[in-house]
Amino acid sequence: MRKSKVAVPQHIVIIPDGNRRWAKKHGLAPVEGHKKGLDTAFRIVKASKNLGVKVLTLWSFSTENWSRPRKEVHYLMRIYQIFFKKHVKELIAEGIRFKWLGRRDRVPKTLKILLEKIERETAKNKNYILNICLDYGGRDEIVRAVRKIMKNKVIPSKVNEDLINKNLDTAGAPDPDLLIRTSGEKRK
Repeated sequence: MRKSKVAVPQHIVIIPDGNRRWAKKHGLAPVEGHKKGLDTAFRIVKASKNLGVKVLTLWSFSTENWSRPRKEVHYLMRIYQIFFKKHVKELIAEGIRFKWLGRRDRVPKTLKILLEKIERETAKNKNYILNICLDYGGRDEIVRAVRKIMKNKVIPSKVNEDLINKNLDTAGAPDPDLLIRTSGEKRK
């Protein structure tokens, strides 16, 4: 019997939403859903790397999430800090390159310092790229890219798709092959 080869996606994007609904369904506080989501995310990182995926993007906190209750946002920022402190050595040991996609001006200073430190410490790792979207929005990313271009005083006729791509957070990354939204919700 011949084994069939299955094409492994090179770049997977996961929007791990639905943590609060999961917690409610299981009679737990919303924060417990977020904890479970982070634990699951780390298992996905390991499994996808073992399967041969080259890039995994986890969209953990969107630019719109700041409108959630203040207490919940504060808690999320705190558990992200705890999560990354806990797993930083493993990321380095596994040869994983960590990249933070998103705004850097609104997250708490201690979390910003930690994430930027992890980026620097893993910058030379080439085996696997883990993109974490934290305070990220696609439209916001485009606005920030255009502002970078304008700052360099590029004349409008020189602005093209390639120039915009070079100024995105995702510059140099392959386009996603697969997008998974864990809640199964569809955007309107």
